[in-house]
Amino acid sequence: MNNVPQNGRIAGLILAGGSGQRMNGRDKGLLPWHGQPLIAQVAARLRPQVNTLYISCNRNIAEYAGYADRVFSDAPGYGGPLAGLYSLPAATAPLLLLTPCDTPLVPRDLATTLLQALEATPHADIAYATAEGSSHYLHALLRHRALATLPAYLAAGGRAVKGWYARQHVVTAEFDAAYFLNCNTPDSVD
Repeated sequence: MNNVPQNGRIAGLILAGGSGQRMNGRDKGLLPWHGQPLIAQVAARLRPQVNTLYISCNRNIAEYAGYADRVFSDAPGYGGPLAGLYSLPAATAPLLLLTPCDTPLVPRDLATTLLQALEATPHADIAYATAEGSSHYLHALLRHRALATLPAYLAAGGRAVKGWYARQHVVTAEFDAAYFLNCNTPDSVD
């Protein structure tokens, strides 16, 4: 069941470009959780919510290719999740749904809930998830125009998602905290 009308409005981006430092160097998105790679579970939940699905990864590109319409690597010289966002090939969709590869229970209504928050605040460029007082900056819906400010932020040495958002017009949407189970340590995967 699709949560988003298939009219080209929303593209999706799964961030899987990390170095796996907390996972002893292993590629986090390909690690198993409940019998399937994390990327398989995240992609299955995100795919019905978007028209085109991208994955940003810096290794194992062939393995990731089966889960997205397009896979790409981060531009050299930038680290962290914003590097994947910065490296996104030109997308024609006016909205971009963002999620990391290590949250296998990503909400099935992430796009629609964030879109409602964004549309309720027309001057906002980014809507991101919150749950029980915690901010989940990488679970976000961005208007394409917000991406225009990213190169200058990175060129000035900015790397934190929170710092970039602080320069934007943002709005939040509340979700149940269970959706944001984060598998980022060796004992959190099978």
